[in-house]
Amino acid sequence: MQMRKAPLDRGGPSRVGGPAVHSHNRPGYPCTTVGDAEPDEPGLPSGPEGPEISLDYPVIPTSERYARPPSPRRTAKQSRRSRRRWFEWGFIIGLAVVGAILIKIFVFQSYFIPSTSMVPTLRVGDKVYVNKLDYDFHSVHRGDIVVFGKPPGLTDQPGVVDLIKRVIGLPGETISAHNGSVYIDGHQLIETWLPRGVTTGDFGPVTIPAGDYFVMGDNRGDSADSRVFGPIPQRLIVGRAFMIVWPPSRWRGL
Repeated sequence: MQMRKAPLDRGGPSRVGGPAVHSHNRPGYPCTTVGDAEPDEPGLPSGPEGPEISLDYPVIPTSERYARPPSPRRTAKQSRRSRRRWFEWGFIIGLAVVGAILIKIFVFQSYFIPSTSMVPTLRVGDKVYVNKLDYDFHSVHRGDIVVFGKPPGLTDQPGVVDLIKRVIGLPGETISAHNGSVYIDGHQLIETWLPRGVTTGDFGPVTIPAGDYFVMGDNRGDSADSRVFGPIPQRLIVGRAFMIVWPPSRWRGL
């Protein structure tokens, strides 16, 4: 007698009453449950629908499954682009360093104040910026605070390279001091930059040569200045101090 094979319904139990086969092929369900296995069969774990048989296989992510290997041409292009980027950044940094060096040499330079000769305007430890190009565009003004090289007449301070003082007398003027005040060509000089009560000891009169300047410290009682080493030539002047930049609490223009 010929036997007919009962068809299987893949969504549920067999119409003929045969055992059901449930297939789970979605990611996360790597097992197939066969419903016609005996639950008491030794060596097979039993579950609510019968024994489970786990079919382990590697799950390949979609991104890796369809990813193309990098082509040598694309890799070389990326390498050239990376080298060009590093070269551009190196050029920018080098240009900034060179620019800073040039600015320091020809335009601005910072100086620390080592002494009390300019107290109270400048204190020990203050850091000031000096404009080296200022006097290329205009003449030296009375009241300017200038940095200048050590003059020949200053022989008792061997470690000194530069000094900072205030310009008081201009070329061709006659300067003197008496009764606590400074006089220019016989007229009393009103020194608005000095605190009230500061006086100047008697000296002079001194006639300032052409091209020279008479400089003095604001701390008139403790300053080695033109009263000691005489007027200074303009060629010794490095530049004009225009700002205190350190400490932050002292930040201001001069």
